[in-house]
Amino acid sequence: MACEDAKSRLRRVIGNEGVERLDGACVAVFGIGGVGSSCAEALARGGVGTLVLVDRDVVSPSNVNRQAIAFASTMGRAKVDVMEAMAREINPDVRVVTRQAFVLDNVGEVLDGAPAPDFIVDAVDTVTAKVALARYAQERGIPIVASMGGANKLDPAQLRFADLFSTQGCPLCRAVRKAARAAGVEALRVLYSPERPVRVEAAAGAARAERTELGTMSYMPPIMGQMLAGYVIRALLGI
Repeated sequence: MACEDAKSRLRRVIGNEGVERLDGACVAVFGIGGVGSSCAEALARGGVGTLVLVDRDVVSPSNVNRQAIAFASTMGRAKVDVMEAMAREINPDVRVVTRQAFVLDNVGEVLDGAPAPDFIVDAVDTVTAKVALARYAQERGIPIVASMGGANKLDPAQLRFADLFSTQGCPLCRAVRKAARAAGVEALRVLYSPERPVRVEAAAGAARAERTELGTMSYMPPIMGQMLAGYVIRALLGI
């Protein structure tokens, strides 16, 4: 039996040329939470050679139900550092650049000194950051795909890709669409679900910033991250 390595199964599907193309690619993942951590993991396992990981937060107990980086042993550590270590465990040859930063209108500053991305994955939570990333990508002609809302949703079979301005039934899409239109964003490929969110009451006395009415199933963000990784890898390969 022929000796196999970590990329043997990839070569069977996409050939040596495809493996080499992915190894030479750079993908920037903004947001290393439930969606972004699973996306980054799949990109590393898929042979993407350079990852730029951006997230300001540290791992906390509430992350355990859905984030690939959340374990008892990683509590309190920067998410980008945990994700970098995981990527290197998967592929010791991977090139990783980390930025522990919050994104607003400072995308250029955050990426300063990092390899130019061939693709951007938006897995952040805030409308302002999503619009800033979409504008940055549009102005520079960088392909981008963005995750929309998975909170309080149960059915992953309803997830689909669409242009932001064609989406229906997603409250986050609605908010991003309004802000994106005002910012001059012309198009944005998104992964979203039209499923009606489960209604959850906010905890008594909680401030709006705490968003205690938002819950997440263990499987929804990881499935979204895997779908985003699949979208990016297929695009990099021209499939």
